[in-house]
Amino acid sequence: MNFEGKRIVVAGGTSGIGFAVAAAAAKEGAQVIVASRSAERVAAAVAGLPAGTQGEVVDFTEEAQVKSWFARLGAFDHLVYTAGESLQLGLLVDTDVEDARRAFEVRYWGAFKAVKYGHGSIRKGGSIVLTSGIASLRPNKGWTVPSSSLGAMESLTRALAVELAPLRVNTVSPGIVRTPLWDNMSEADRTAMYEHFVTALPTGCIGEPDDIAQAYLYLMRERFSTGQTIVVDGGGVLV
Repeated sequence: MNFEGKRIVVAGGTSGIGFAVAAAAAKEGAQVIVASRSAERVAAAVAGLPAGTQGEVVDFTEEAQVKSWFARLGAFDHLVYTAGESLQLGLLVDTDVEDARRAFEVRYWGAFKAVKYGHGSIRKGGSIVLTSGIASLRPNKGWTVPSSSLGAMESLTRALAVELAPLRVNTVSPGIVRTPLWDNMSEADRTAMYEHFVTALPTGCIGEPDDIAQAYLYLMRERFSTGQTIVVDGGGVLV
């Protein structure tokens, strides 16, 4: 099944994995709506996607914005949520509690709001695909905040799959992927991290956004998975 005639909303679809999902779905005929709180990123994304792509400026930390946006958006077929800021890494003793709370705002609570206000507009046979990460399964030292937020997303997915049935709700859990998520690191540290994973992972390479996008398309396309977390990590949880 391709996505000809389908309307797909990608929250966070202006960069990284979200942009790759939007591009792949549009290539298969979908009408794509991408949203981000950065007007500049929205404009750049729309310019880089096929004609007919719609861009919206939405701050997913603001409940009123999310509610009003979905109220005027109309019916659609699939909701993909990939929005998230750079990961907050650091030892527990050095972590400011308010900073930790804010780290949940876009990644977890943003998804919560998007589903709360968007699910009623999803047509029969549609789906929701959220985003986690393998730190929920294999956290490293200093990953207390991101690991807990990603784990919460997976629990939310299972609860939503039960509550919103027959609407399907799933999550994609990427491993290391070359995206702007790591922009808070220095270029030298980022390069060293990528080189480490190239040698450590069973696949012998790190992920690219296009690789991960295929998992989202799969979960939108098929009709018999719900409440699932699909890991796409190059074998990262094994090493």
